[in-house]
Amino acid sequence: MSIVLKEKYDKFFHNWLIFMILLIGLMIVVGGLTRLTDSGLSITEWQLFSGIIPPLRDNDWIYYFNLYKEIPEYKLQNYSMTINEFKIIFWWEWAHRILGRIIGLALILPLIFFSFKINFKKLKDLYIIFFLVCLQGFMGWYMVASGLVDRVDVSHFRLSAHLFLAFLILASLTWYYFNLKSNLNKSFFINNSKFISIKIFLFLIFLQIILGAFVSGLDAGKIYQTWPLMNESYFPNDVDFKNYKDFLDLNDRSVVQFIHRNVAYIIFFLLIFIGYNIKKFNIKNLYKPYIYLSILILIQIFLGVLALITNLHIVVASLHQISSIFLILLSLNFYYKSIN
Repeated sequence: MSIVLKEKYDKFFHNWLIFMILLIGLMIVVGGLTRLTDSGLSITEWQLFSGIIPPLRDNDWIYYFNLYKEIPEYKLQNYSMTINEFKIIFWWEWAHRILGRIIGLALILPLIFFSFKINFKKLKDLYIIFFLVCLQGFMGWYMVASGLVDRVDVSHFRLSAHLFLAFLILASLTWYYFNLKSNLNKSFFINNSKFISIKIFLFLIFLQIILGAFVSGLDAGKIYQTWPLMNESYFPNDVDFKNYKDFLDLNDRSVVQFIHRNVAYIIFFLLIFIGYNIKKFNIKNLYKPYIYLSILILIQIFLGVLALITNLHIVVASLHQISSIFLILLSLNFYYKSIN
């Protein structure tokens, strides 16, 4: 292969990875809005191929609407919904599903092409990521299925697994890109990063995203809409924290919101501790990544509080979810640069 052609392929490969990272980020945004608009159960069938074409005739819309009328969400919650209102939530879920198909194709087709142009060893991680994308599609349907029989919402446990997989794919692609850009091969699970506290910090960020999915899935943000106290008390007054079973009940909205709040506090104070160590040991290459990350943490906390006190206003709640994408990216960048 000529040098010119190799440079052309390298540039295409770099741009393709950036495009995939942007696509996954967009998928998380659309998925969040699908949840915020309660649109996730509007399509009650799993249609891998036939579902690509949306309803085009009135009879098609009536068919999908009648299917929706058979599930508990309609019977118990949205029984007064008109077909025009149904179309709104349908389009959100359809966009979410079609974007998932686009991501799968946008990943696998160039990946096959590059397999004939680049050493397969270099691409094996991307094939693993493609497997995760396929698993994500299955998890999406598994999540939807949980809301079609006995519930008016999907299982928040399955919702969190679905969201976590999305962020895992995003993180994996980003890490792969970092290594490619720096021409290094840093392992995510390396044991010699400068501070163990940075690893704990990153773990807590991912944990907080899972807890955020719990909050979203349970609509836990619709209770205790005050801050910093929960209705004039640090602890929710409807939970007996002396009983460890109540404290560990992740089906309880009050418990989930309380844990989500307090993990945010832990993350904030851990970030201050990390900053102190960076200054103490004069690690100059972490100064800028730390400042950017700190600013975003403050923005994320502000948006979380604002979403709470505005009764989960859709714009604020969506911005809170969007900022979590940038939070993961900046946290990964910070962690990557902390590794020697």
